Amino acid sequence: MKNLKKIIFPIFSLFLFYRTIELIGYLNSNSSNEFSILEIVTISFLLTLFITGIFAFIGFAYPTNRLLPESYYKIKNPKLLEYLYKILGLKYFRIILLITFWGIKKNRKKYFNGTKKGLTNFIYQTKQSEFGHLGAFFMILICSIMLLVNRFYLIVLIMTLLNIIGNVYPIILQRFHRIRIEKITNYNKDCEKKVKMY
Repeated sequence: MKNLKKIIFPIFSLFLFYRTIELIGYLNSNSSNEFSILEIVTISFLLTLFITGIFAFIGFAYPTNRLLPESYYKIKNPKLLEYLYKILGLKYFRIILLITFWGIKKNRKKYFNGTKKGLTNFIYQTKQSEFGHLGAFFMILICSIMLLVNRFYLIVLIMTLLNIIGNVYPIILQRFHRIRIEKITNYNKDCEKKVKMY
């Protein structure tokens, strides 16, 4: 099954990449005035979904987080991150995820099964997820700039909002998870040291 994923999921990513290029090409060959509000919203949503899907599917098959150095994943300013978490209302975003996607037990177990070994997998999954959302964020940003040149202002505005909610929020959330895990592991190490002392 794993070997099949390594073939099928990259094909899905390539298909979504092709559909993204096709959709941007279609937009650039038309005027921004030719689309209704409903069409603009639909196109914005599809473009954001396609681009995010490109990185998601390839991340399901391969350890894409390794494309960035390990130093990137280290949290250098945890206080700033915790401040952003509060100010952007990520607590509510997390609750929505728990009610919807993470409400399914199978999805939760994929990330963390409740064991000590599960923490290592959880850290890996946060890095995978973060890389996928980071790649999607920058690709959407590049596409937005291209569309901005051709005056698709409303599409760019909607895509930017979707990009923030769909990619920036998850990036901060994954980094916040790693801060919490680091606190737990550091606490456990301190306890083990104290036990050894006695």
